[in-house]
Amino acid sequence: MTEPAGIRGLWRPVLLYAAALALGAFALEWLQYRFWARTIPLEIMIGLIGAAFAGLGVWVGMRLTRQAPPAPFVRNEAAIRSLAITPRELDVLEALVSGDSNKELARTLGVSPNTVKTHIARLFDKLDVTSRIQAIETARDLRLIPAAGDTPTPTSRSDG
Repeated sequence: MTEPAGIRGLWRPVLLYAAALALGAFALEWLQYRFWARTIPLEIMIGLIGAAFAGLGVWVGMRLTRQAPPAPFVRNEAAIRSLAITPRELDVLEALVSGDSNKELARTLGVSPNTVKTHIARLFDKLDVTSRIQAIETARDLRLIPAAGDTPTPTSRSDG
């Protein structure tokens, strides 16, 4: 029987945590636990042990949940060429993410609202979608525009 991929990666941190617990128990014995138990009140001893294991738990948790930094966004130039999306249509597609109206997009891009409508209609046809949301989702899936968590790169804009 094989283990799920998520469990396979957990053995090492679990073993490290168990080893740390064993080392902690050994350290308590080595520091003459009976002496410390008699001179330090029980509440303080429990607090110290709890704080040590809480710190160890935070450390193990940080090790388990560490994530690699997101890869920089790289535009899919092949998809842009195959769909025959012009640089201006790409500008409109990037501006669609803002959720602005056609008038606001036209003002931002320095064109008329009718030009924005034309570009949007052509994008809908080229992406085979019927709404702005679908256009944005399809463009993100095709890597034409950055997704929410992508880090932009200075060369991600195509001018040709």
